[in-house]
Amino acid sequence: MELLTVSLTLVGLLILFLGGGVWIGISLFLVGLGGFTFFLDIPAGIIMANVVWNNTSGSAMMALPLFVFMGEILFRSRISENLFKGLSPWMDRIPGRLIHVNIFASALFAAVSGSSAATTATVGKITLAEFKKRNYHQKLSIGSLAGAGTLGFLIPPSMMMLVYGIMADVSIGKLFIAGFIPGILIALVFSGYVMYRAILNGGVAPRSGIEYTWTDRLHSIPLLAPVFILVLAVLGSIYTGWATPTEAAAVGVVGSLFFAGISRSLNWEVFKEALMGSVKTSCMIMWIVCGAAYLSVAVGYLGITRSLSEYIASLDLSPYLLIFILSIMYIGMGCLLDGFSMIVMSLPITLPLITQAGFDPIWFGIYLVIMIELAQITPPVGFNLFVIKSLTDWEIGEIAVAALPFFIILCLVTAVITVFPGIVLYLPGLMVR
Repeated sequence: MELLTVSLTLVGLLILFLGGGVWIGISLFLVGLGGFTFFLDIPAGIIMANVVWNNTSGSAMMALPLFVFMGEILFRSRISENLFKGLSPWMDRIPGRLIHVNIFASALFAAVSGSSAATTATVGKITLAEFKKRNYHQKLSIGSLAGAGTLGFLIPPSMMMLVYGIMADVSIGKLFIAGFIPGILIALVFSGYVMYRAILNGGVAPRSGIEYTWTDRLHSIPLLAPVFILVLAVLGSIYTGWATPTEAAAVGVVGSLFFAGISRSLNWEVFKEALMGSVKTSCMIMWIVCGAAYLSVAVGYLGITRSLSEYIASLDLSPYLLIFILSIMYIGMGCLLDGFSMIVMSLPITLPLITQAGFDPIWFGIYLVIMIELAQITPPVGFNLFVIKSLTDWEIGEIAVAALPFFIILCLVTAVITVFPGIVLYLPGLMVR
């Protein structure tokens, strides 16, 4: 009963701080400090210093600001614009036409940015105005962007996978490669849904009068080359064992600077904005991770994690029922929290339950990233919804309704990888050990 009172007190404090508009990182630190100060006879300051050092000094965490910097450079350069021009000739004859550019441009940009918001903003800036000019179906155009933009977290390199890998102590390289097949699967199902809608209603993507020839398609290949080269350089070096994730991130930064330079879209102003953007994003992520780690240590010392795990284990739930309950929990969390907070606040409790139920931690990492993808298009705190709102005159609720079919598709894919975990685990099993 005493443990229940302590747990409810900490949860109540966290809700109070978050509801009062206190920054997430500060809220986590304050609740953790309260746990140590009022319920434990342990020096809170020494624990805090150790937690912050342990969570920021590792080589894996060094990869985070480098990947963020790479995405910022690409976001501000002409490479993203060239990506649209390069894909357009290849999509023109497919039912749904350029709406597929939303999906495949997001998938390709995700493979070099690692950020869902950056992917959505970059692709949306280029495509939405073009779709409106060509009288494309606005609801499907916006919904497909909201859904496909979430691939920034699943197709590696991914900021979420980095944070999960550090906290769960699993191979980041294996996590990265595990996201490939599910990411491609989601992109193909999204594209299939767009084709289905276009076949039912040809007015979804009317002809523009522009006819692309095979010569146009061949000439578009150099526009796509920088993205493909960066993907091969960054991910290939990790999967072949030639480089650690941190070293590969450094290669990606150098490559993105090189391609931005030869596309004549790199100047001092762009470089400075990219640098400041990466510093702000990296600090925000590390602040949340350290705060959540501090709270997790407090919860661990109090015995809350162990007691909750033992209670759920005593219910003798089937593995599938456990995943169903966790999915409901994560969708609920996604309505209120960002993805990083979802990982760091829940992992100390959910990871022991998952491993006890027989699921692989690598598989759970991909499952958790898909749950975060759902959170990206779930109001009221769906970041992709806010990004698209900044690009259009639509309201958050309207964008969420437009994204609903893609939300359902993500749920179906989650069910498929749960029943067939080999979809996630096949490629990691082939990696160089």
